[in-house]
Amino acid sequence: MRSFLIIIISVFTLQLTQAQTYEIGLFAGGSNFIGDVGSTYYINPKQPVVGGVFKWNRSPRHSFRFSLLYSELVGDDKKSHDPRRKERGYSFNNHIIEASAGIEFTFWEFNLHSDKTSSAPYLYTGITVAKHDNFHFSNSGAFINDDTSSFAYGIPMVLGYKTQIARNFILAGEIGARYTFSDEIDGSVPDDKETIDQFAFGNVNNNDWYVFTGLTLTYTFGETPCYCLF
Repeated sequence: MRSFLIIIISVFTLQLTQAQTYEIGLFAGGSNFIGDVGSTYYINPKQPVVGGVFKWNRSPRHSFRFSLLYSELVGDDKKSHDPRRKERGYSFNNHIIEASAGIEFTFWEFNLHSDKTSSAPYLYTGITVAKHDNFHFSNSGAFINDDTSSFAYGIPMVLGYKTQIARNFILAGEIGARYTFSDEIDGSVPDDKETIDQFAFGNVNNNDWYVFTGLTLTYTFGETPCYCLF
């Protein structure tokens, strides 16, 4: 009985191992920040975003997705349409490295192993972790680097459209907003808890957002999956 169970488990595991389709590729685009400093536009890609994307397709309708992206988030009050921000004149740039993991859903079946060219809109969500520099502004508006870094956790909300441009290549365009559980990215809330009351400003009830807009080009590989198992 034990040998029979071992054989069954081994066969099932081998089938799952061989019956996967993967994607690996690049992301390139632009970023913009939404917070207490800078422009109030929601989609306004200015700074470059680059990184890598990996997908594990579990069915024609959903995939597990992982990415590692790098960008520089920039905020400049002088480029805002809010006259109060223009008068204040704060500005910052913050280098971030974002790791993200989650699930990508397509609106209809997207079969990579079909002889016909496939295309479909999709949604992606999960969790993000962004490492960023810490800084704050003095009462006179001077930029003060804290020489430390923190992690901002967030939720990605991504809408995109992908199409199969060749047998093993997928091209996609997407717009993805990240809601973070942090208000420190733009320096409006200092990371040093002893200085929060002295240097914090803006709407402390609204956390920071940032948006990545761009293209992904991925290469598909792996055996033809048996989607009936999933």
